[in-house]
Amino acid sequence: MVKETLTVVVSGVEESIENAGVDQVKENLLQLSCHFTWSLLFEDADIPDLEMRISEEVEFLDIMSPVRMHNLLAYVRHRKGQNEEALQSLREAEALIQEEPLDKKMLVTWGNCAWVHYHMGSLAEAQSYLDKVENTCKEFGSPFRYRMECAEMDCEEGWALLKCGGRNYRRAIECFAKALEAEPENPEYSIGYAVAAYREDNDDNNVSLEPLRKAVMLNPADPYIKVYLALKLQSVGENDEAERHIEEALSSTSCQTYVFRYAAKYYRREGCIDKALQLLHKALQTSPNSSYLHFQIGLCYKQQMIQLKTSRNTLSKRLGSMQQLAQLAICEFQKTVELCPTFEMAYVCMAEVQAEIRQYEEAEANFQIALNMQNLRGHIKQDIHFRYGRYQLFHQNSEDNAITHYLKGLKIEETSYAQKKLLIALEKVAERRVKQNVRPVESTSLLGLVHKLKGNLLEALLYYEKALRLTGEMNPEF
Repeated sequence: MVKETLTVVVSGVEESIENAGVDQVKENLLQLSCHFTWSLLFEDADIPDLEMRISEEVEFLDIMSPVRMHNLLAYVRHRKGQNEEALQSLREAEALIQEEPLDKKMLVTWGNCAWVHYHMGSLAEAQSYLDKVENTCKEFGSPFRYRMECAEMDCEEGWALLKCGGRNYRRAIECFAKALEAEPENPEYSIGYAVAAYREDNDDNNVSLEPLRKAVMLNPADPYIKVYLALKLQSVGENDEAERHIEEALSSTSCQTYVFRYAAKYYRREGCIDKALQLLHKALQTSPNSSYLHFQIGLCYKQQMIQLKTSRNTLSKRLGSMQQLAQLAICEFQKTVELCPTFEMAYVCMAEVQAEIRQYEEAEANFQIALNMQNLRGHIKQDIHFRYGRYQLFHQNSEDNAITHYLKGLKIEETSYAQKKLLIALEKVAERRVKQNVRPVESTSLLGLVHKLKGNLLEALLYYEKALRLTGEMNPEF
């Protein structure tokens, strides 16, 4: 009996020691700076598309560090529950690291290795990688046991955030800005900051223009950053300079798949749809499962359909060709959402095309998918409400529903192009209703709201006072 009791006690002590060891390893792992501690935000539904995009960058984006991409791929595979595959990606990263001199960035790979082994229950292996991190931190004189605060690590975190989608862009900008504080003329940090700023540049203050110019100046042979600058210059009306950068980028043999996709966007905006489609189909040969490419092809067909709608061709010819282009666009948008189910604007654009050919039931269903998506950035939600409001106005003849969605969009407090479009649309509807004497109090007060949001406070007061006079009594709302 005593022997049995002693055995239970010893067993309990051993289990307690083992649990303490697990807890200590976990505590140390949380101090690492790597993909497992950077709080990368993306949905599980995004994983197949994200994995495909990372694999594409390893193969086609010459400027991107393959070690960086193997690390991110390992983390994505871990999120899929594929820890053996994650370790294989990390082995590839380690093999590439061994070809280079001691580099602070290797801490990211070792940190990821430690985490994957921990999740697989291999505490000894996890600890061996923790030891590697600790020894390297000592060698570089870091005051921290398991991490280093330096520009190189900020850059690695910035690229990981940038690759994982829109919810991470603002934090990516902060990481690259911090890296640039330490090394203002670093070409790689400059590209990262410029691309992140471009992706987050959703207003007409053009915050990305100068960073893009600087990135091109520091990386004159890099076609990848030139196409971003060209797109930004195009949006601000600097067409001659934009065209020059596009031509230079297209003459390069580097990063061709990426140059083709962004140059195609440039030519589509210029109205050169055939040239855009030619470039997109070239890119599609090497990236057949790119949701971005299928979306861009869909936009080209959609734009051709709209051009045809306003052309002078006979009605029967227009309708037949429109139907054909609409089906081509819809097929591309369907392919887009099959590859990336959270691609919200693909649902919206598909709905807009379906509305043009009077497939209203299908259009409504796709609009509702987009409207009900969670975790969207503010300017994207604004744009969805704007486009759905236009659909209600022009295809369902419902001014009331249009106004409802314009107002829902405007309740989202983010300064953006979409916000401006919402204000213009709401103002037009309200002015028309005032002229037609439709609910004059409500319509006049809507004009007051529009001017208030524009910052025209005097005009806003005048409209609110007019609305008050129309009510004939004091209304607390005004």
